[in-house]
Amino acid sequence: MTFEELKEKARALPLKPGVYIMQDKHNTVIYVGKAKALKNRVSQYFQDSASHTEKTRAMVAQIDHFDVIVADSEFEALVLENSLIKRHQPRYNILLKDDKGYPYIRLSVNEAYPRFSLAGRVEEDGARYFGPYGGRSATWEIVDALREALKLPSCSRKFPRDIGKERPCLNYHMGRCDGYCRPGVGEERHREAIDQAVRLLEGKFKEVGDELLSEMERAAEELRFEKAAQLRDRYRAIELLGKRQKVVAGSLADTDVVGFHRGMAKSCFVVLHYVSGDLAAKDWELLDTPMETEEGEAVSALVRQYYAPRGSLPRQILLPCEIDDEVPLTRLLSESAGVRVSLVTPQRGAKMDLIRLANKNAQEEVERWTTKEERISKLLEQLAKLLGLSAPPVRIESYDISNQGADDIVASMVVYRNARPLKRDYRRFKLKDMAGPDDYASMEQVLTRRFKRHAEGDEKFREAPDLMLIDGGERHAAVAERVLREAGLSIPVFGMVKDDRHRTRALVTAAGREIGIQTNQAIFSLIGQIQEETHRFAIEFHRQQQSKRVKGSVLDGIPGVGEKRREQLLKHYKSIRNIRASSLAELEQVVDKRTAGAVYAYFHEDEEEGPCE
Repeated sequence: MTFEELKEKARALPLKPGVYIMQDKHNTVIYVGKAKALKNRVSQYFQDSASHTEKTRAMVAQIDHFDVIVADSEFEALVLENSLIKRHQPRYNILLKDDKGYPYIRLSVNEAYPRFSLAGRVEEDGARYFGPYGGRSATWEIVDALREALKLPSCSRKFPRDIGKERPCLNYHMGRCDGYCRPGVGEERHREAIDQAVRLLEGKFKEVGDELLSEMERAAEELRFEKAAQLRDRYRAIELLGKRQKVVAGSLADTDVVGFHRGMAKSCFVVLHYVSGDLAAKDWELLDTPMETEEGEAVSALVRQYYAPRGSLPRQILLPCEIDDEVPLTRLLSESAGVRVSLVTPQRGAKMDLIRLANKNAQEEVERWTTKEERISKLLEQLAKLLGLSAPPVRIESYDISNQGADDIVASMVVYRNARPLKRDYRRFKLKDMAGPDDYASMEQVLTRRFKRHAEGDEKFREAPDLMLIDGGERHAAVAERVLREAGLSIPVFGMVKDDRHRTRALVTAAGREIGIQTNQAIFSLIGQIQEETHRFAIEFHRQQQSKRVKGSVLDGIPGVGEKRREQLLKHYKSIRNIRASSLAELEQVVDKRTAGAVYAYFHEDEEEGPCE
């Protein structure tokens, strides 16, 4: 179907809830969405693309046809959307990676010294399996906590093969392992610790805890205080482990706190699990930055996918932002859990502090796993797609004119390479033979001079830009296109359109087509930074020229002082004040005697020889 046919089909949809299924020319489902009113939601995709995100534009460009399924309610639409996303795994939907699966903890009980590992499924291999748990990273935390609490080995040594072969590792000296690699420790002691670990994994925390408390009290009565302290620490570690395992295993927590951070190249979804007021575990996942414009859409989709496979849910889930489908999603989660699950979006207080903590965790994970080069590469890639460029613009040149009346009309050329200012390539222009202020004629002269120097092979102007930005509207861009055409060059040109606060709100082509940039914060920030830097550089040069002209005007009134002598004096003395304060003899060392006398007389002709009475 053509774009116009898609638009007409969308306009004919009913104002009823349902789901829409976008497909490409190969009949592959590329996006599934839900809507309270199908006509309104689907029609948005086929309106002005300036308001769309880069991913939405890419998705719309691939739509060949779409289907809709009308539902009786928003809740039914939500359930149906979940089912279709799970079935088709559409490319442009936000998807939690499920390649991690829901792992099991495997214990090799048929070995002399059983060891823990993670497994994706239960095998008929004689080992014991516990789980499944909520995620690989969180499950490894359970294993590590077991090893630390029970002082089990975490090294790669094999027992009994490696007993006595090497000195105990650092974990033993730090008190984190009982040192089973030492001769004489014994297999029985290891079996006792493994037995405790098995009971903990079976959820028998009170039973193991009571045993440790009894042993601790007995050690204290026998004045073995160091042993009692060790048992106390082990008891506390097991108590915390119990809370953490309940969460990771999917048992009912008190509160989950959701955090979300949208990065340039990656985004992160975080869930902090609280049991009895204590932070028991953290689950997080990096994903490609989602297509959805609104943060609420992304959070809703992630929450649905995260909790869908879990058998039990917390009584309360704190969300970082408002979501449109809060009511049907609350019903969906409550029916899945068999108990009432509340979705809360706090605005202030202690719960808002928990949201800030979750969001901060999400931001730190994104920053930790995204390099600066990745962010810049993604930014320029998105800018290229937004502007319809064939490749990301490595070198960007920006131009601005500054004038006040007919005097001192100047221009600036600012250069950005890989989204960073390249100050050594900045250039300034003094406009020549201008009858008065004319931004279009000024821009034409500046660009003509710049690309003439480029054609002549001038070292300072040798490199051509991949993208040109002009501080102004469509007429400025048209002037630039004409200059480039006459120079035989083909370089993309856009005007930078400002709002009432003098901030760039959009880019515009020579034909007058505006391209909105405010929906992409990173592009909006980059273009705004370039515009401000270009304006600053032009204004700074303009003020310098004004200052020189004002300083020179005083000397221009002195007979015999022309442009050459004026520059000679200003270069030496730096200011009119210093010239005025100089003696005749000092002036004669800078200029000839006749000129020195005229300057000295000019500044001292009103002085009296004697004191005033």
